[in-house]
This record gives sequence, C-alpha cells and structure tokens, in this order.
Amino acid sequence: QVQLVESGGGLVQAGGSLRLSCTASGSLFRIVAMGWYRQAPGMMRELVAQVTAGGSTKYEDSVEGRFTISRDNAWKEVYLQMNSLVPEATAVYYCNIRGYSAPTAGGEDYWGKGTLVTVSS
Repeated sequence: QVQLVESGGGLVQAGGSLRLSCTASGSLFRIVAMGWYRQAPGMMRELVAQVTAGGSTKYEDSVEGRFTISRDNAWKEVYLQMNSLVPEATAVYYCNIRGYSAPTAGGEDYWGKGTLVTVSS
C-alpha cells in the first residue's frame, strides 16, 4: 500500500512562487508515473504536471514554462515548483502515483489528501 503526503501549500500573492512536496511511503512493484493534479472549487480535478518512469514530463498548457515537476531517484519524493502564480491557480493540489502493486495486478492510482494553494490578486 502506498501513502502520499503533500506539503508546501499556502497563501501567496500573484506573481509569487511556491514549492509543493510530496512524500511517498510504501512500495509498488512498478511505477508508471508520479504527478500533481489540482481541483478548484466547482471544477473537475485536472492534471497539472506529470513525470513518467521513462523520464518524460508533461504539463497542463496554462502552467507550461512556469511550473516544474521533479522527483528523487527513489520515487519517494516529488516536487512541484510553481512560479509566476496567478489567481486562477488557486486550488487543492493532489499528489498522485500511478503504478502496479504486483506483477499480475491492474494499474492503480494512489492519491494524497491534498494541499491548498491560494493565490491572491
């Protein structure tokens, strides 16, 4: 079983920066990707940034060039550096791991409880 704990959220003024961290405990047989999602009030959860086991990254269009995802080599920590924040980035940010718990298991998504980011104008 995998547990994810996010930290680093808070209140920041527009134009400011925040760095989110996610710590993973437990283990998986195979990790497919780690990433960050966000959910604003009244909106669906959306992918913000993701790094795959192969090392590729992808970003939601509105954060491209301003946010950077990184991870440690052991897949125990994943970070999201957020620069030039805008009020529209206000949301609860969730850490995600997608992977397989066993060779014959199906793929699963694991989620943290989220950390609130509030960007004031």
